[in-house]
Amino acid sequence: MTTHEIAHDPASGVFSTNVDGEVALLEYRREGNRMEIMHTGVPDAIGGRGIAGQLVRAAFEYAKAQGWHVHPRCSYAAAWVERHPEYNQLLV
Repeated sequence: MTTHEIAHDPASGVFSTNVDGEVALLEYRREGNRMEIMHTGVPDAIGGRGIAGQLVRAAFEYAKAQGWHVHPRCSYAAAWVERHPEYNQLLV
């Protein structure tokens, strides 16, 4: 699997990556020491490459580094963390 460069804009609450001219993103909001993942979106043209998972992992790793908890409101992020129990300690 190819690893894509993930950009993070904390002011906007967005992790993103540009692949083949298409932008995939994860949107979150922060409340105190909690990150709420609101949406993960990957255009169909670049789907099926594990990009959404890379975005969610980047968000969880960032939250971990900040000492935050994570509430995955996005259905994809919620399903992803079920497959990655190593991040369960971050869940709200």
